[in-house]
Amino acid sequence: MEHGAVTADFLGLTFNLSNVLMITVSSVIVFLIAVLATRSLSMRPGGMQNFLEWVVDFVKGIINSTMDWHTGGRFLALGLTLIMYIFVSNMLGLPFAVAVDHNLWWKSPTADPTITLTLAVMVVALSHYYGVRMKGVKEYGAEFFKPMKFLFPLKIIEEFANTLTLGLRLYGNIFAGEMLLALLVSLSHSGIFAGVLGIFPMIIWQGFSVFVGAIQAFIFTMLTMVYLAHKVSHDH
Repeated sequence: MEHGAVTADFLGLTFNLSNVLMITVSSVIVFLIAVLATRSLSMRPGGMQNFLEWVVDFVKGIINSTMDWHTGGRFLALGLTLIMYIFVSNMLGLPFAVAVDHNLWWKSPTADPTITLTLAVMVVALSHYYGVRMKGVKEYGAEFFKPMKFLFPLKIIEEFANTLTLGLRLYGNIFAGEMLLALLVSLSHSGIFAGVLGIFPMIIWQGFSVFVGAIQAFIFTMLTMVYLAHKVSHDH
């Protein structure tokens, strides 16, 4: 159950090579899906193009539910990338895990808090960037003192809380799912009878984990758009 991680130092920073590998794999898969779905576009979509157009419409619905399209249309590419990348990342560790010399190499990258918190920091930073860009420094800064000035410290705490909850929610759900799968797999080492009994719960939990992974990708994307809407919309 206990696995280590292979690390490497570069420019004074320590990198988890398993995370680097799985981030790269997730990125390549999302890139290939996008390329395959758009390489031969037609007015009557089918197959991969039909799937991607459904995802685009789904993300448009998320954006329209949080802000008007004139404001939120610019975030379509961000939302599309996030929901596809996080979903693919959530799925990678479900079929199997690969450990070499007790070092875990193949897993879901979102089962590591470093990855999920990095995504959360990126989202919150982008929300501040677009808030300043679309409202200006003066108007955007004034939002932190509304409706009353003494609430400013709470607004700062809220920004940190949003970052932590956004990242840790995703990490907690995916990590817990993979840990339970590992426990069910370990039943097979307890004997033939226990192994047979463990097959059915494992299949059921894998199916449920696919559902959880999809829901978490949706929640992360939805909250991203909510945070952006709060920063860039004048009616929030």
